Amino acid sequence: MTIPHSSRLLALTAVMALALSACGSGAGTATTTTDALPKVAAAAGSSWSQTFSATEDGFVMGNPDAPLKLVEFASFTCGHCAEFSVASHEELKRDFIDTGRVSFELRPFVRDPLDLSLATVAACLGAERFFPLAENIFASHAGLMEAAQTAAQASSAQLENVQSLPEGDRLAALANIYAVPDFFAARGIPATETNRCLADTAAVERRTQATTRNQTQYEITGTPTFLLNGQVMADAGTWEQVRDQLRSAGAR
Repeated sequence: MTIPHSSRLLALTAVMALALSACGSGAGTATTTTDALPKVAAAAGSSWSQTFSATEDGFVMGNPDAPLKLVEFASFTCGHCAEFSVASHEELKRDFIDTGRVSFELRPFVRDPLDLSLATVAACLGAERFFPLAENIFASHAGLMEAAQTAAQASSAQLENVQSLPEGDRLAALANIYAVPDFFAARGIPATETNRCLADTAAVERRTQATTRNQTQYEITGTPTFLLNGQVMADAGTWEQVRDQLRSAGAR
């Protein structure tokens, strides 16, 4: 789905000028088969799938010293990313992350104002809340996108007026049009907290700069795109494809 916006709204962030018009993973280097890696136990009373930390551009779940480091560039408005999240999250945690062999980093890759709003709020709330929120956003993808489309169609005049607002108010205004505060409120996050996150222009700029930087560095042409130990994975658009490459790399 493409959310309507005027050319003036594109000035909100440089990332709006990216040539990404659809989901779909790019190509890269395939993984070769290696021997099985040993499991690494988490500290007593804890599990690796409940171990979180922040990175420069995203958040990591799992053993920070895992020999296999999986990174996903994902857009919260990408249907293929939602499909990957729903298909993968239980098995990825149980069979790969909790063994200590694999860490999983999610780096938001923003493509449009709604995407930027969702990523900004989820990241603002910190590492402990980021992954549950990300999973919920992806699980709610169809309803969220339908609601945003309906709201945007009913608010074309408001969309046109957003660019005239002070810079710190623009993303919050767009998010309110797309009912983002309502979405997070239904998940226990007060609208005041959501709007505080959206008003942090420095954080918004960091999010958009990260997308631009990663697109350039890894030549990303669609989402989801995956890295394994720093290399772009070829033929890795679905969980089944990623899972098979993790197993080939020793996570079995």
